[in-house]
Amino acid sequence: MQVMYQSTRGKGEPVTASQAILKGLSEDGGLFVPTQIPALDVSMDELSRMTYQETAYQVMSRLLTDFTEEELRTCINRAYDKKFDTDVIAPLKEADGAYYLELFHGPTIAFKDMALSILPYLMTTAARKNNVKNEIVILTATSGDTGKAALAGFADVPGTRIIVFYPKHGVSPIQEKQMVTQKGANTFVVGIHGNFDDAQTAVKKMFNDKELAAELSQAGFQFSSANSINIGRLVPQIVYYVYAYAALVRQNKIEAGQEINIVVPTGNFGNILAAFYAKQMGLPVNKLICASNENKVLFDFFSTGTYNRKRDFILTSSPSMDILISSNLERLIYLISGRNEAKNRELMKELNENGRYGITGKMKAELSDFAAGYASADEMKKAIRDTYENTGYVMDTHTAVAAAVYEAYRRDSNDPAKTIIASTASPYKFAGSVLNAIRPGEYEGQEGIALADELSRLSGTEIPKAVEEIRNAEIRHTRECDAQEMEAAVKEILGLR
Repeated sequence: MQVMYQSTRGKGEPVTASQAILKGLSEDGGLFVPTQIPALDVSMDELSRMTYQETAYQVMSRLLTDFTEEELRTCINRAYDKKFDTDVIAPLKEADGAYYLELFHGPTIAFKDMALSILPYLMTTAARKNNVKNEIVILTATSGDTGKAALAGFADVPGTRIIVFYPKHGVSPIQEKQMVTQKGANTFVVGIHGNFDDAQTAVKKMFNDKELAAELSQAGFQFSSANSINIGRLVPQIVYYVYAYAALVRQNKIEAGQEINIVVPTGNFGNILAAFYAKQMGLPVNKLICASNENKVLFDFFSTGTYNRKRDFILTSSPSMDILISSNLERLIYLISGRNEAKNRELMKELNENGRYGITGKMKAELSDFAAGYASADEMKKAIRDTYENTGYVMDTHTAVAAAVYEAYRRDSNDPAKTIIASTASPYKFAGSVLNAIRPGEYEGQEGIALADELSRLSGTEIPKAVEEIRNAEIRHTRECDAQEMEAAVKEILGLR
């Protein structure tokens, strides 16, 4: 069965998977979604005996149907190799009544590696398949983790350049150091004076600017995206939920077919959307629990049916979740509207013009697969401290938001289902916040890489290579600009002005 991809906003002709990956975003501003979600018609018995790479092929081949087996296996094997610090790629760790799916064993110690390690290979393969002659310019906004993972993935990849915009004062010291020290002649990093939503809005505007696209094409360039708005980033994220479930079966923690819960800390909704797609493909999932921090726009949406971004933006110690415009939610809205492009366009227009929209009662009823919660800063810190004191397991600030939300869900629902918590970043990425949660007041005023040594001592874990590499790394990227100057910065980088 060939799976094609349709814009969430238009009635244009469906495109192939490789074309959707190259485009990143549809010309009408919509996101590409599969015209049908295929069943994962492989037995759990078989999946439980597969490596991560083999599982990836089974999942991705169902969705990226215009890639040959050889093309897809080559992309997978190049992506999930020794750049990960464990052969398992995504291990499960049991702690305090839940199973933590560690998605941070890649080169940048965050879950974005799971998809951004393979996206460059998918994209360059897609370019060859579609006879693309232009140089592909990866244009990306980041709230912290996507930026470094995309930079690492695309560094010195022939036929590509990558430009990453990040909020200058909205990421952790480690996140910023990882980006500004990135090597590669084709890599460019720009700190903006604004927040992630400002960066993402400007990036989307550039994607939708037909005059800019024509100017780029004349100069031999075309845009694509490494954000999770790109279906080539979303599909690989489905894999690790399937792999985690199969691991529970393999470890005799559950029986094949037994339903589980999945808790995901998220701001942009992409990571939990991947779990939703896994469920749609047949993975036995009971509840998908959406965990928000104090920027709880998603929690409010699931609670009320109204999405409202008109609120104060809060800088937290889980910065990758500090998002008020959850781009990937559009894909879910499209599905729960019955794939109604007109309804989706109407709602997205409301969001753009008024900063809010409300879904119908019928659409809200379609959200029964989801539960939602949010955690305050104090609750997040308590989750880190309690889990460490009870089990010795150390988690980062984002995972702790999920752990706190899960604890509240478990208490309030009495739901006994085995639960996977997506652990989205290494605690070393947020060492200061983690240490201050475990030992309040002892590390006040200290920040950055120096705290990694202390976290290693306290946790009994080895400092990741990704942290050691930037300890004395040279600062290579110093560009800054206001949000309204981002297009000018892109043109300057590409030599168009």
